[in-house]
This record gives sequence, C-alpha cells and structure tokens, in this order.
Amino acid sequence: MNHTFQTFFTCANIGPPPNYEMLKEEHEVSVLGVPPPMAPVTSTMINICSKILVPDHVVWSLFNIVFFVFINCCCLGFIAFTYSVKSRDRKMVGDVIGAQTYASTAKCLNIFTLVLDIILTIMFIILFTDAPVIIADMIQLMKDSFQGL
Repeated sequence: MNHTFQTFFTCANIGPPPNYEMLKEEHEVSVLGVPPPMAPVTSTMINICSKILVPDHVVWSLFNIVFFVFINCCCLGFIAFTYSVKSRDRKMVGDVIGAQTYASTAKCLNIFTLVLDIILTIMFIILFTDAPVIIADMIQLMKDSFQGL
C-alpha cells in the first residue's frame, strides 16, 4: 500500500490521491515508466460573477408599440422602447446602475403609455358607439326646429 501526502489545491496533482490503493495493472504501468507530460499542466479560471437581474422591459415596450400604434399619444411607446434598448445595452456592457436607471425610466414610460392608451381606447369605443345615436338626435332636433319656422 502506497500512501502519499499531497494537498488538494495544487495546480497539477501528480500521483494517486490519498488513501488510494494501486491496482496491479496501474503498478505495472508506473514501474514501466510512463513519460511525464512535456508541458506543465496549467488551468484557466473564468470568474463568472452573479448577474443582478435588471428587467429591461423590451417586450412590454414592443407590446405598446404594436398594439397601440394607432392611438399611441406622442409616440410614448417608441420612446419607452428606446429606453428599454438602452437598458439592455447597459446591461450587456456590465453597467448595472445605468441599466437600472434606463429600465426604471422605460418602466414609468410603459406604465404611462399603457394607462393613456387604455383610456383613449375606452373613449374611442364610447365615441363610436354613441356617436350615431347623438348625431341622429341632433338631426331630429334640427328638423324639428326648422319645421317650427
């Protein structure tokens, strides 16, 4: 039994780990003398930092552009989309604070756009459903007023 002491945190662990019992075939290979590697073993460490989730609201902005394009007051959906794209760009660069700032602005613009578009949609529905009735009443009033002359 061959017990050797070695640390676990070295760059290249050569030899068996602690408390490892060599098999007969492995012992024969080590006796024959396997040539050591020519180049030293190196490792590359990539640090992946945990990303802070910053919602960029691009999908919401696209929803506001596509579904409310005809009644989109002052092009707020397009402005919100611009801020959403800026937020995504800042996030890709790694500027978390800039991404949060643009995302916050895009969120506020999207909320305002959505509320305004819903109000305008309701107003148009009311206008187009009640307008024929109101126009017919006005025509009847005009006919009645001219008949009295």
